[in-house]
Amino acid sequence: MAAQIIDGKAVAQRLRGEIKTKVADLVAHIGVAPHLVVVLASDDPASAVYVRNKGKAAEEVGIRSTQHTLPANTEKAALLELIQKLNADPDVDGILVQLPVPKQHDTEALIRALDPAKDVDGLHPLNAGLLSRGDESGLIPCTPKGCIKLIESAGVDLAGKHAVVLGRSRLVGRPVADLLLNRNATVTTCHSRTKDLAQEVGRADVLIAAIGKEELVKGSWVKFGATVIDVGINRNPAGKLTGDVAFPGAAERAAAITPVPGGVGPMTIACLLENTLIAATRRRVMR
Repeated sequence: MAAQIIDGKAVAQRLRGEIKTKVADLVAHIGVAPHLVVVLASDDPASAVYVRNKGKAAEEVGIRSTQHTLPANTEKAALLELIQKLNADPDVDGILVQLPVPKQHDTEALIRALDPAKDVDGLHPLNAGLLSRGDESGLIPCTPKGCIKLIESAGVDLAGKHAVVLGRSRLVGRPVADLLLNRNATVTTCHSRTKDLAQEVGRADVLIAAIGKEELVKGSWVKFGATVIDVGINRNPAGKLTGDVAFPGAAERAAAITPVPGGVGPMTIACLLENTLIAATRRRVMR
């Protein structure tokens, strides 16, 4: 029996529709639209495309979007100064520093410099710390948040399920494990030192692959009836985008699976918009 394909584009579109309605309600209440500022300090073409897509998506739901583009050779002090300026600007609700940044910058210092209330990527230690304590009142990282929404869209109740997370990055692996624990899943996190990865994957009722290696997970590893969320985006020598999971074989065994592209990616942007709305509402209405 073929797996249910979890359509990230469709789920994201529904979420964006809900956000658009809530943004309109907020504007009617306070007279001003939420304002997202994206900082790009890189000459990486892919980053430029991501930033442009985020800005376009924001405008489509009624969120104001401003982009600050800095040369790749911008000094650390100048970038930190810009962040502090945006922190202090009452007109700015959300700040996103597009990662990765050039090597002369200290990524951790940039993240720590953000006002946690405007940190729509959810990476500031305060937001991360709240989540690690089981408290989701902070801003939650966008991709992990999107993963959970996709699992829920497939009708999966995580309570009591054995979830296996491949990867332990602060962008995806660690926060998604926290979100799974908060929903009463039993969670195993695998990484580069894990022994017998195939065996660990084979035990997963829910598998989230976020390790960044093309088709590392073979279809034969996947448990029959599992839900598979593939976060990986890799470009093979032929130029085709592939995930961390070998899709054809996995789709023969899984009950539900996300495609690449068209799975997690659209949800990441939708959750960024949701975080911007949340940040704006808290700053302008709930304070």
